[in-house]
Amino acid sequence: MRLFFLLLPILTAHAQTIGIAMLMHESNSFNGAPTERADFTVVAGNAPNWRPFFDAQKNEVTGFLDVLNKEPNVKIVQGLYGGATPKGPVAKAAYESLVAELIASLKTRKLDGILLALHGAMVAEHFPQADEETLRRVREAFPNIPIVVTHDFHANISPQTLNYCTALIIYQQTPHIDTRARGQRAASILMRTLRGEIKPVQSIVKAPMVFNILYHNTFAGVLHPITQDSINLENTNPKILSASVLAGYQYADVPFMGPSVVVVADGDRNLAEREAKRLSDRMWAIRDELKVNAPDAAAAVKNAMRAAKFPVALMDTGDNIGGGSAGDSTFLLDQLLKQKADGWVVVMFDPAAVDAALKAGIGGKFDMPVGGKSDSQHGQPVRVRGRVRSFDDGDYIETAVRHGGNTFYHMGLTAVIEAEGSTPTLKNYLVLTKQRSSPNSIHQIVHLGIYPERQKILVAKGTIAPRAAYEPVAAEIVLVDTPGATAVNPARFTFKRVPKDLFGLRP
Repeated sequence: MRLFFLLLPILTAHAQTIGIAMLMHESNSFNGAPTERADFTVVAGNAPNWRPFFDAQKNEVTGFLDVLNKEPNVKIVQGLYGGATPKGPVAKAAYESLVAELIASLKTRKLDGILLALHGAMVAEHFPQADEETLRRVREAFPNIPIVVTHDFHANISPQTLNYCTALIIYQQTPHIDTRARGQRAASILMRTLRGEIKPVQSIVKAPMVFNILYHNTFAGVLHPITQDSINLENTNPKILSASVLAGYQYADVPFMGPSVVVVADGDRNLAEREAKRLSDRMWAIRDELKVNAPDAAAAVKNAMRAAKFPVALMDTGDNIGGGSAGDSTFLLDQLLKQKADGWVVVMFDPAAVDAALKAGIGGKFDMPVGGKSDSQHGQPVRVRGRVRSFDDGDYIETAVRHGGNTFYHMGLTAVIEAEGSTPTLKNYLVLTKQRSSPNSIHQIVHLGIYPERQKILVAKGTIAPRAAYEPVAAEIVLVDTPGATAVNPARFTFKRVPKDLFGLRP
């Protein structure tokens, strides 16, 4: 390693060739439907739409390109991009083919460095800590060059992961609106390393706890001051290259589930270790404040109907699509109908119901049970009566920076049902989709001609991620304790691989 750094000033006189690749999946151990190869959107490195795809995004790969495009002597090798909506663990065949293609896509030219975007909470059927295994294989294929990696805030990081990379940079914010900035920081660290300006060393500390998803909002609440501490640390200490405080992903039954702090310092391992421990101790110190205290579906709907200001956004935490849930939970829909609420909007994944609406046609009568068809965790189908209002191809874009930095969204063929109880001025809208799509953009409903400011109750199948989209329009956001594959109470699940003594795993 010492010889490597001595050679860096000589190497940087020549053009640098940097590989970029991305493989993202947040895998829910409690969703029984495995994630297959067909579930992934894959853009090959040699695809003509690779660069336009990322130029239009606001994610970490866009951040990589921001930095590399300004470098006069850098050539970019475009590697594979693969990503899928969170679901069950990735099938063995899908994992093996994607990782093999990713490595092959980077081997098309001799590389001087790699920028690799991994989620950190991927679970494969045969590798619980799948991102660690992916990185291990990439390091094995490229043993003597710097590799800088990005992870999601919800990563479950094993300490071994740090041994396979030069630096690990993680999102600092949830909702994830800093993805592009973290990609920029990762690329800057890689290029400074190649120029011999810095020598990254890193440390990880994991508090033995579940940091409940109810408290993952980094812009308010108990996590906000700790997040700000990490941001300030980066901005004020030039020896700190990156300081990442992340809460982990509580729906993956893996050995290293839980929060982490990763600090990357310039040549000073003691500094990295000291600051990582200090920030981790701050997380541990607030453990008693992370109580599961949210209304159930019945109480949430009752309170929303009595609100002084509208709309009220109800977060269906048990059916958090961005966390790998089914997308067809009916607990809130059932209560909206039973309590005769008015002015509500619910988006529901139900391909069969979309087909029934198509058969009825615009203006046609709709009367059938919807939702609750994926499994037994998300409620029973609920009968909805109404008329078919419209159809849409389900494709829309988000131009603002929202959770994850995505621009393009797809929810498949979509039917809008004007449900029973609607009035000429206050409609009840059931949006039926052919694909699960996390509500990270308010344009999910706006592009259908549904104006949120005219509604009373908006149901979003998420927990923290939709806040960036819904806070600008909602008078109030309520986290609802609903059952499902992403229920907020860990006691609802049976864990087999997670350490039994994690604080917060049981009441």
